[in-house]
Amino acid sequence: MSKISNFGYTKVTIKEKTKLVQKVFSDVAFNYDLMNDVMSFGAHRLWKSKFIDIVNPTYSDKIIDVGSGSGDLVLEIQKRYLNAKIDIVDLNKEMLEEGRKRIKKGNVSFYKQNAESLSFANNSYDKYVVSFCLRNISDIDKSLKEAFRILKPGGQYYCLEFSRPNSFIISNIYSYYKSNLIPAFGKIFSNNRDAYNYLSESIDMFPSQEDLKEKMGYAGFKSVKFIDLFDGIVSIHTGYKY
Repeated sequence: MSKISNFGYTKVTIKEKTKLVQKVFSDVAFNYDLMNDVMSFGAHRLWKSKFIDIVNPTYSDKIIDVGSGSGDLVLEIQKRYLNAKIDIVDLNKEMLEEGRKRIKKGNVSFYKQNAESLSFANNSYDKYVVSFCLRNISDIDKSLKEAFRILKPGGQYYCLEFSRPNSFIISNIYSYYKSNLIPAFGKIFSNNRDAYNYLSESIDMFPSQEDLKEKMGYAGFKSVKFIDLFDGIVSIHTGYKY
């Protein structure tokens, strides 16, 4: 029997979700960066900068950026170390092309692969980073196990993702914003309300901070913790492979 996942609020098979998510990102790739700025009022740049501060890349790190999209994290890392060794992975061809357009320098390689089944050898990377992608992966548990596999002993996993606000007032305001304004922005700026309906729904269906922490533990990660930003609208999860 096929394993079931969520495409927004809709129950679909793992295979169906992967196809549907890839169609969403193919449709929005051309103005993905503009929409990130519009939807977050530019805050996503602050979140990603804080995220890379926590990742704290060094000149000796070999890093994999999974679900890299248009390459924001890579560009942020390169502000610190232009020649950092980074493997860029995305399942979506159009998003990878956007990344290639933006990332012109540095020691980077591009790979079209699925986070659930990576071709890289065991114990290959010092740091695994994933930003606003994990909720789009069809089988999160499988992707966590793959992350654990390819990290070196002592390697670190870092995830930046939308999460659950802590306060009741912020939660209600955020819920209204996600359900009503984000799809409206999608219609205005990209003529694609459906894609941004999915975005809102995917955030609602993503595991809470504590649930994701638990999943990371099941995958083998130790010293797992999370840091909430903007009252938990986004969270940074970290864990070690010992």
